[in-house]
Amino acid sequence: MDSAQTTLLRELVSGTAWFGECRGFARNLRRAPRSPGGLLLVGTPEEEPWHLAAHLDTEAGLADLPQLAPTLVRHRIPDGAPPHLSVPLARLEQARKGEAVFIVAPDDPGVPLLERVDDARRRGAAILTLAEDEQTSGELLTLSHDALFLPENGIVPGFDAAQHLLASTAGDKERKGRAGGPKVGFRDRLTALIDQVAGGSADTYR
Repeated sequence: MDSAQTTLLRELVSGTAWFGECRGFARNLRRAPRSPGGLLLVGTPEEEPWHLAAHLDTEAGLADLPQLAPTLVRHRIPDGAPPHLSVPLARLEQARKGEAVFIVAPDDPGVPLLERVDDARRRGAAILTLAEDEQTSGELLTLSHDALFLPENGIVPGFDAAQHLLASTAGDKERKGRAGGPKVGFRDRLTALIDQVAGGSADTYR
């Protein structure tokens, strides 16, 4: 998908409940990492989130949100890979409070990744997951502080489209509450929880 297609799709889904969930997840994605390099993006052994990494990096620059630029963590490092594409799963063993592990899982994440995610959570890292559906997420869902799934009604045409929508939404500026004060809902409470997990103030990188 190109930027024009992504913009059109955003307009089509903007009034749906799923897009509200997407915006809430994107807000948590912006706030969870507290410093540049602290967003650890990892896929599955069969699928690496190349495009999402590139789009988040672009959005980070456009929105002046350096903490949104991801560190791509890889299951296998090919010979001759440049340093920024040579970050192994072992990096997750160093994940700590103030960092976030973002798992993109269109298929089985595998036991080695799940074990490292579990350890990262115990050390205080925020765990965020984008997956196909809740039923197939299994243990990964139980480890996640927040998760986003494809809508069941098919309004989003596939997992790749969902990644494009999420990346574009992650770069959105924070919206101020109305005069009567913002409505505190589940996502707001979840954001507060992630703020506590990640450490520091949610306003640090607005």
